Amino acid sequence: MSAERPPIELRVLSGADVKALLPMDACIALMRTTMIAVSEGRAEIPPRTVMPAAPGGFLGSMPGALEGAGFGVKLLSLFPANPKAGYSSHLGLVLLFEPTHGLPVAMMDAAEVTAIRTAAVSGLATQLLAREDAGDLAILGAGEQARSHLAAMLAVRKLRRVRVWSRTPEHVAAFAQTEGARHRLRIEAAESAEAAVAGADLICTVTASREPVLKGAWIAPGAHLNAAGASRADSVEIDQDAVVRSRYFVDFRQSTALEAGEYLAALEAGAIGEDHIQAEIGEVASGAKPGRGSPDEITLFRSLGVSAEDLATAHFLLAAAKARGMGQVVSL
Repeated sequence: MSAERPPIELRVLSGADVKALLPMDACIALMRTTMIAVSEGRAEIPPRTVMPAAPGGFLGSMPGALEGAGFGVKLLSLFPANPKAGYSSHLGLVLLFEPTHGLPVAMMDAAEVTAIRTAAVSGLATQLLAREDAGDLAILGAGEQARSHLAAMLAVRKLRRVRVWSRTPEHVAAFAQTEGARHRLRIEAAESAEAAVAGADLICTVTASREPVLKGAWIAPGAHLNAAGASRADSVEIDQDAVVRSRYFVDFRQSTALEAGEYLAALEAGAIGEDHIQAEIGEVASGAKPGRGSPDEITLFRSLGVSAEDLATAHFLLAAAKARGMGQVVSL
């Protein structure tokens, strides 16, 4: 008779657990070590897959492995109309396995993980690339990522002005009121994207737009831009001029070559070459590649998101949850 199998314990973390255990400053520090590991080849990051799954919705899968954190997958449903019903447009699970025996050890809400870690990487890029005195922030978009990006920008720079714009004015008004109260700051509702970014030295684009909402001609010299919204090759949040005018940094070269719509369009048009990518942000963080070269140049960080970010976050959350006795433990 075979020996009884040792028990397998899976810790399940809700969105509320994730928010409680993952402060933005801690996640920014975590993303620094994670992106260095990515750029040093200490992660396996296959291309993500996205398939039509239902009318108006898609299923995305992001598998991967990260040295020191284990391996796993993020499964997401992508339903752009969800916010109208009060749900995130990205819903799903992050599943983490430990590397010794391949045991599943944690499962957690993917919407909160994605919201926080995406903004944290933009926070890292801002920390590394923006001018030290940058503090005039423009946010294009007024949804979940706008909220988390505001928190990330507050974590790395002292903000003296915040403007927000969205195609839906009521979303802008709600964002300005709610987030202004949360962070005890005044948020201005801009009438247009151009008005929002005029003179700004920090810009975050966090929309799901398939057409450019930001033109390069509007960007002030010396500004830093985090382009973190559109993540499909057929979606373009920023125009070709914004790409050409900027020093272009990325999270992962392979993802950029497959999914960064504005980069691919500029490349196809002959406006840039492949050498327009200055570095991965992990290379800048480690000191392997330089970041900002002068006060007047425009720096652009193109965030597409990679599975290593989710795995590092899941590993961090599992340890924190164990230490604080949080989450539900399920025996498999």
